[in-house]
Amino acid sequence: MVSRQRTASGSALSLLILDVFRLNGRLLAAGDRMVEDLGLTSARWQVLGAVALAAAPAPVAWIARNMGLTRQGVQRVVNELAADGFVAFADNPHHRRAKLVTLTGKGRAAYEAADRLQQPWVNALAKGLNAGDIAAARRLLDTLRDRIEKNAGDAP
Repeated sequence: MVSRQRTASGSALSLLILDVFRLNGRLLAAGDRMVEDLGLTSARWQVLGAVALAAAPAPVAWIARNMGLTRQGVQRVVNELAADGFVAFADNPHHRRAKLVTLTGKGRAAYEAADRLQQPWVNALAKGLNAGDIAAARRLLDTLRDRIEKNAGDAP
């Protein structure tokens, strides 16, 4: 028979997951306010950043996989960004139908403006926090993400 009680680590992790959910909601709301005047939302900013920071233009499916999001959700946002001139589609030499997403000049300018807005905000948020503690938190989150990705089919 399988135990239905959480271990101490399982209980602590369950509380951390709830905190991450709450934090995510607040980060999205703060991001929406921060980039609203740039014609962006947090979702658009996130996808724009993935395109801007990619080593090379990539199809939507690759962007979605790298972000841990669904292809359909990213496609919707990319289509909005393209309609507003932030990104464009280019032919993909490896796949006729999976177009590559590229940043336009307007998209690059918006991404850089968002980055300039985010810098003082994130610096103020980080004030008094230890960089080593932040790095440890990132390692923990990376480990959890990796475990979830490796065991995606194991969830009940």
